[in-house]
Amino acid sequence: MSVTDRTERPSGGGHDVTSGVTSRPDAPAGDTKATAAEPWARPDRSRQPLRARWDPTAAPDATRRAPRPDRPVKKQSALGRFVSTYGWRAYALPVLLVVTVLVLVDAVRGGPGVAADGEQPGFGRLSSPTQDGVIGAPPGDGSFPADLPTGALPEGGPFTEAGSKQWRVVGGSTPEFGKGTEYHFTYTVEIENGVNTTAFGGDVAVATMVDSTLANPKSWIHDPRFAFRRIDKGEPDFRISLTSRQTIREACGFEIPIDSSCYNGSMDRVLLSEARWVRGAPAFDGDIGSYRQYLVNHEVGHAIGYHQHQPCETDGGLAPIMMQQTFGTDNDAIAALDPDGVVPMDGKSCRFNPWPYPRG
Repeated sequence: MSVTDRTERPSGGGHDVTSGVTSRPDAPAGDTKATAAEPWARPDRSRQPLRARWDPTAAPDATRRAPRPDRPVKKQSALGRFVSTYGWRAYALPVLLVVTVLVLVDAVRGGPGVAADGEQPGFGRLSSPTQDGVIGAPPGDGSFPADLPTGALPEGGPFTEAGSKQWRVVGGSTPEFGKGTEYHFTYTVEIENGVNTTAFGGDVAVATMVDSTLANPKSWIHDPRFAFRRIDKGEPDFRISLTSRQTIREACGFEIPIDSSCYNGSMDRVLLSEARWVRGAPAFDGDIGSYRQYLVNHEVGHAIGYHQHQPCETDGGLAPIMMQQTFGTDNDAIAALDPDGVVPMDGKSCRFNPWPYPRG
């Protein structure tokens, strides 16, 4: 009997001693895959979960997180939606609104030039409105130097040197404004022929400035004795006339070489200097619109009976409307032009003011 040094493999399958794996009888040769019924088989790890359970001993359903209860959704308010939409602008808008209201209140109450004590500047004694002659132009004696810086005409737009000495009436009329318990004044607005008003809005713009000034509650209608109405036909009580430089000099006088305006009672004309209407006055430290309001109020003041000029009353306060603010808002400057006038050389200085009643 011969002995071999290799063990014969059974043909019906069985246990491979060398590998330790039992093959199935019906498995093809070389298939060593273990079956699940064989306790000594290697585990199949291909179907195991990738994440370990938090509690491996718990039942599968217990490892699932319970669904969160539905939370009530709070509806955003209108203010919240506004803030979300506009961001920082939502906070800036209320601030701008408050600033705007404060500016409007300040403007209605008279602006920054109103004295803190609330007093209205004076404007002298009311006389009879009917008076002939020139009122408002400084008399002077002709001995002053030609260079008068306090009354100089500033640089600016063009104006008419000489007109035709005839005036055209601006068409249009207004209802009466003011209570008029004692005086009812009618007026026209007129432009000297030869004066071209295109550069500052045309004839109608001049009339509108005059009307809106006299209808303002800070103007003369604050006094219930006065009422005004513009007409364009018939004879008015006075004619508010925008006039060229040379015609003004003839109608108002030019003893002091300063462009000025005046009321000429003999002509029933409130003569407004076109040169000043265009360029204003350095001494009047306001804008050109405020200066035009001053011109209208001051010269109409002469026409309705306030014939005398007034000095600065309170140092640092508002200038009276009947102060000659074209020449200066401090008493010394005006007293130097007219040493014998009503304005003392006392060192008082006022701030510009276009209104008889700046507080309204």
